[in-house]
Amino acid sequence: MFKRILIAEDQETQNISLQTTLADLSIEKPEYVYYCDDALTWIKNSIRAEQPYDLLVTDLSFVEDHNKQRIAGGVELIQAAKKVQPSLKILVFSVENKSAVIDMLFKELHIDGYVRKARHDAQYLKLAINAIYNDKKYLSPDLKLARKENNSHDFTDLDIAIISQLVDGTPQKNIPYYLQENNIKPSGLSSVEKRLNLMKEVLGFSKNEQLIAYCKDVGII
Repeated sequence: MFKRILIAEDQETQNISLQTTLADLSIEKPEYVYYCDDALTWIKNSIRAEQPYDLLVTDLSFVEDHNKQRIAGGVELIQAAKKVQPSLKILVFSVENKSAVIDMLFKELHIDGYVRKARHDAQYLKLAINAIYNDKKYLSPDLKLARKENNSHDFTDLDIAIISQLVDGTPQKNIPYYLQENNIKPSGLSSVEKRLNLMKEVLGFSKNEQLIAYCKDVGII
């Protein structure tokens, strides 16, 4: 099991939950920091001391206070940590549940696991740490279910372009001009109408406004 774990978390109640979880896994003396700047400093110092951390557990959101930070949140911390220690395993523990954000963390920042702060999160943390220790990726079951539901329609580049134009206030009848100018096909008005109707039908919406709100909520746009 992991020997050296660093936890970046600014909520004391969550720290207690993490401490209990790590104690159950017989992980001794994990280290805690409340600020992202401190987390990066500790990671750098551990490398200099030739005692690098095995795992970083971090939240994504950190509340601002009187201690001004250069690194504002977990995403920036992960990016910075990966630069100084590319082999560092990373587990995100956050309330964030947008599929687009989570996918970005796995695909672009190459995190190893993601657990949402919710019911049963202590159980999922244990499973995640064990999975990561065995070189496996982990996503908590509640997020897998949400992803399955959110992906009941596979959004194409055309779909996203159409919805983005609606968000920008472009009348539906004028969207074909944008598609043609940007070489996005098919670009006819009938194709735009068909794609919008298909998306609304699959997702159970009757209005474009509902579709737009949904796409914003799940991070598609």
